[in-house]
Amino acid sequence: MKKVVITEFGDVSKLAIVECNLPEPAAGEVQLSVEYSIVLGSDVNMRRGTYPFQKKAPLTPGYSVLGTVRLNGKGCSKFKVGDRVACLSKYEGQAELINLPERFLVPVPEGVDRKAAVALVLDWVTAYQMLRHAADVKSGQRIFIHGLSGAVGGALLSLGKIQGAQVFGTTKHEELRTLGAVPFDYSNKNWITAMQELGGADAVFDPLGFESFDESYSVLRKGGILVGYGMNLPALTKTPRPPAFPAILKLLSKNLFFCSGKQTTFFGLRRSCRIWSCSLNGLGPEKSPCRSRLPSGLKKFRRHIGNMPAVRAWAPW
Repeated sequence: MKKVVITEFGDVSKLAIVECNLPEPAAGEVQLSVEYSIVLGSDVNMRRGTYPFQKKAPLTPGYSVLGTVRLNGKGCSKFKVGDRVACLSKYEGQAELINLPERFLVPVPEGVDRKAAVALVLDWVTAYQMLRHAADVKSGQRIFIHGLSGAVGGALLSLGKIQGAQVFGTTKHEELRTLGAVPFDYSNKNWITAMQELGGADAVFDPLGFESFDESYSVLRKGGILVGYGMNLPALTKTPRPPAFPAILKLLSKNLFFCSGKQTTFFGLRRSCRIWSCSLNGLGPEKSPCRSRLPSGLKKFRRHIGNMPAVRAWAPW
């Protein structure tokens, strides 16, 4: 089979397509023929060596996959050969074949847009879990999103408007006003004063991290929450990446300032966690107005993906 390999950290010259053999799936694993994977900021940051807590090179990126079952390992009988499934893989997705634990696979119904489905697994689940569970955003609240035009940022914008929130954020694309957002140029800090003059945000979603956390915290109103994730600032500024853990610890330590009335949390998505059992079902409960306003293909897919452990979220503290 062929697969993409990050041979060492650096620019695109460090990517190679290699041929190798994939062993048969182990007990509890299923081998897929990959139809679609994704290339996102997380994959680019892995190539640069700046993704939080990532593997060392050489490695194969590919955070989510969609494909058909090729082989079942010992003890696997949930899917038959030819069934189409999706998974949050984190690594190894940019390959022709991949072995994955059966318990993390979710069936993909016929008629679903497969490209939309593979993007939904990571970006939209991340956005939904942060919006609904980490921040518990309600109609009429003000939310501020760094990177409105990014993959997760765009999902937060769409879901935030469905939820009835007032959406503000940083981007260089003024046309996002047509989607109901109030954009600010990220190349300056005018957004800080503007949000403070409005009375602050009920929730801020910050994928940049480090010193950006302090700026985001400054625009929270009393009772607001700052949700950090991603830690992408070094990639944006093209500067060496400092250790992520001290910055995350500093973010969480702000919860000790009880008199501020503000909260902070750091969000990450992993497939094995059982802290939260809710997932994409929340995107479209039977009686939720959100469900009727989702694209029909996504509404159909969410009914199946909702029970997938791979989309359960981790949000400690």
